[in-house]
Amino acid sequence: MSADSKQPRPPSDDAGGAATEDANALLLSNARLTDGRTVDVRLVRGRIEAVGTAGSLSTAGARVDLAGYLLLPAPAEPHAHADTALSADTAGPVSYAPEAVQRRATEAALLQLGHGATALRAHVRIGDVHALGPLEAVLQARRSLRGLADLTAVAVPRLLTGAAGADGLALLRDAVKMGAGVVGGCPDLDPDPAGYVEAVLEVAAEHGVPVDLHTDGDDPARLARFAAMAGGLRPGVTIGPCAGLARLPEDVAGRAADRLAAAGVTVMCLPQGGCAGTERRGTAPVRLLRSAGVRLAAGGGALRDAANPVGRGDPLEAAFLLASLEGLEPAEAYGAVSTRAREAMGLPEVRVEAGFPAELLAVRGLGLAGVLSLAYSRIVVHRGRVVARTSAVREYCDSAAALDLPRQARTDPGGPAAR
Repeated sequence: MSADSKQPRPPSDDAGGAATEDANALLLSNARLTDGRTVDVRLVRGRIEAVGTAGSLSTAGARVDLAGYLLLPAPAEPHAHADTALSADTAGPVSYAPEAVQRRATEAALLQLGHGATALRAHVRIGDVHALGPLEAVLQARRSLRGLADLTAVAVPRLLTGAAGADGLALLRDAVKMGAGVVGGCPDLDPDPAGYVEAVLEVAAEHGVPVDLHTDGDDPARLARFAAMAGGLRPGVTIGPCAGLARLPEDVAGRAADRLAAAGVTVMCLPQGGCAGTERRGTAPVRLLRSAGVRLAAGGGALRDAANPVGRGDPLEAAFLLASLEGLEPAEAYGAVSTRAREAMGLPEVRVEAGFPAELLAVRGLGLAGVLSLAYSRIVVHRGRVVARTSAVREYCDSAAALDLPRQARTDPGGPAAR
């Protein structure tokens, strides 16, 4: 996936109250921002054209009233497994027939889009008896999702060293030519982990693509070597989930974190559970990594497959877990699944300001902490148009003990009250 230029148009001080002439414009009115302001936001041709006080903007196009919603930069899903998603309930062996993989990958992407992720990075196993079939199916899913969400495939070969790895290395190069936008894999599973990383970095340098590797991170010497090898590579290196760092003595983990920070490597933690690339569960030591200055982002990992049969693939749940279990402030936790996730994926920055990409998520709620706690109703905007809506209404039966609380909707005559 080719990212747009990361440099937005300079924000304008002009609120832009006059109606835009573009009939395809979209006006998001009465949206609440994290700084407490209530604003109108006008979107034109995939970007935010203007942000003004509520009631100050008009449009010749459509309007969506976001009263009661918090408007945020859309999150991204930087660590999905599209080829195995939604396979936990499969009777017998999981099918890797192209049509089965394409169906699962498409459905998984739509589920994650409904949660708010307008961009996804999907790891896809290549090689063995299936060769490049699963990757071809995921790339077909990417084409079918065009206009709804942006999906990038990560080619994940099993072996890359020795005689057994020669075929994997050839397939990895073919995968990039076919359309894989990132190269990756699981060096921990190769007899020569350092050689595996060296091979991946070589292919990445040849084709100018990012690297995204799975590692448990429980071997500090190996992790330090990975960091030294990857340091300075452009367009960038991501490793994860690195849950093994949390099992090391704090001083040892701290030194490893310092090396990762110096190398500019991004660590992708998976607060919702593991994934097919690693066998052990757990979460990376988030606060230790952050204090060392490591670039830290968060992903969803397994989505209802053998590695996590109850995985949700919800970025807001990942942020919730970072806040509730790891002690991050809500803004920092949400940043891990939005700003920093997008940065790790090489995507343009998103802010609710004029000139930035119109990749937005509106969630019913007054503040970020409340949104992470009860993120029920959501409206997702991709490239300047609404691409997904989720509406939730909680109902209680009438009771003399019921409090007079604000309601989400009017009471249905003869039915329960909606709160």
